[in-house]
Amino acid sequence: MIFVDYKTNNGELKITLKGRLDAVFVSKVWHETINKLASTKPSLLEIDASGVDYCNGAGAALLLQLKQKQENENRQFSIVGLRKDFEQLINIFDPGVVSENTKKSNSFSRFVKDAGRMCYRVLSDTKTEISFIGELISKLIVAFLKPSSLKLSDTFLIAEKSGANAVGITCLLGFLIGMILSFQSAIAMQQFGAQIYVADLIVISLFRELGPLITAIIFAARSGSAYAAEIGTMKVNEEIDALVTMGIDPIKYLAVPRMLAGIFMMPLLTMFNLLLGLIGCGFVMLSLGFSPVVYLNRIQEAATLGDLAGGLAKTLVFGLVIAGIGCFRGLQTATGASAVGDSATKAVVSSIIAIVVLDGVFAVVYYYVGI
Repeated sequence: MIFVDYKTNNGELKITLKGRLDAVFVSKVWHETINKLASTKPSLLEIDASGVDYCNGAGAALLLQLKQKQENENRQFSIVGLRKDFEQLINIFDPGVVSENTKKSNSFSRFVKDAGRMCYRVLSDTKTEISFIGELISKLIVAFLKPSSLKLSDTFLIAEKSGANAVGITCLLGFLIGMILSFQSAIAMQQFGAQIYVADLIVISLFRELGPLITAIIFAARSGSAYAAEIGTMKVNEEIDALVTMGIDPIKYLAVPRMLAGIFMMPLLTMFNLLLGLIGCGFVMLSLGFSPVVYLNRIQEAATLGDLAGGLAKTLVFGLVIAGIGCFRGLQTATGASAVGDSATKAVVSSIIAIVVLDGVFAVVYYYVGI
């Protein structure tokens, strides 16, 4: 059994407990005691536990709950007459200062906070990427001024993997895209009897926009991710740390050759993409009844070397940025089984976003320059 008595005097509350403080009897007086404390709001709560002859975890929880309620309101609390063994039990269960549950913010507030954090992370990450690419460019200039400091054998090997080995997929996609665009354009031009101008449309769109853009996306998905995975694996295996320990700059040793490969391979891959795109368009024009001579005359009249040069100029920047981001994500690789895969994924996503943004910048600049 348990006996509870409440006495109030001048804003103070005295609770007298007698009997057993176990789960059975504490459950009967728990809510009554807590409600009494909430309604009284005493400046001092005194617990007279001299009559308690048994106390387990349930009794300790009740006493600690009363103590917490008082301390959260900056009010006084004391226990008198409690046996030493019960007091030790309470000290064991005492969690210390426990704050009250804070009120959850509404969904709009959480949305604004999450959006702010995301924007901050994106801006901070973009700033770091730009800084890293700037450092790469400075080291690239030094490499051009001192060619002996550059390991040409590694550069040619990387260029072969990212350039020569990618010719097949680049040509295939260029051919298919040229054919698909030609068929789609021919359907629209047929309504106006102007199917001959399909050649003009395709050559302009390939030279100025689609050729460089598609090749850059292929390069980012194939080579940018490979750069991130290779360097990321070295980071996980602590090979980067070994290079630093030996006094070798990992950026100059690993990133600069990959950037050179990206800068020189992107225009060449774009040329293959454009060539096969025009061949694919030529097959469609032949199927529509136009002779090869007519098709060649149309593309020569529609496009100029300026259109081709404008598209190839983009690829130099695209190759630099894709290689830089791939190396940056590789050097950012954390530890863990999925770290290398995460770095490769981030490299591809970041590269594609950067490509689209840069393409928009080039479009605005070309518009105002008149190219």
